[in-house]
Amino acid sequence: MPIALYPGTFDPVHYGHIDIATRASALFDRLIIAIYDSPVNKRVLFPTEERVALMEKAVCHLPNVEVVSYNGLTVHFARQVGAHVIVRGLRTLADFEFEFQLAMTNQKLAPEIDMVTLVTRSEYAYLSASILKEVAGLGGDISEMTPPHVQEALRRRFAELGSPPGRQVPKARLRDQRKPGLELPHTSGGR
Repeated sequence: MPIALYPGTFDPVHYGHIDIATRASALFDRLIIAIYDSPVNKRVLFPTEERVALMEKAVCHLPNVEVVSYNGLTVHFARQVGAHVIVRGLRTLADFEFEFQLAMTNQKLAPEIDMVTLVTRSEYAYLSASILKEVAGLGGDISEMTPPHVQEALRRRFAELGSPPGRQVPKARLRDQRKPGLELPHTSGGR
């Protein structure tokens, strides 16, 4: 079986990511989880080294999985590590549209590399790293969203930023990571 690459920013890893990695690791002899070092259109909460460490601990039960960081085009990195498949997870129709466009672009750039998409399990369909960070930053319960070591890292990071759980996180830190249509409903008074 070919080597597969599962790329993303994973800022931070959550149970949806772990589910996709677990399922992909069963399909391929080797799965490389590639954590993008310098996203152009995102401001990350955790530095690359910490995102790698958090992911390594989250997938340590998967013997055929390696976690690395990378820069540049994903298809170039896939070639560099000998991956012939890029794995992506799908949650929503909006994800499909984006992933379809990405797959077509990658096919143009590297026709020898295929893309495999795994549809998320229903219990994780709502979950994204942006939602996780927003709920954590506002002091919500994230125990069903991410492993304990990531929960602790989120608490520590928000405390470093001066936003302990229960106090609102400055929206500028999360806004640019949010996808349209994924905002949490705001509650007030009698609504």
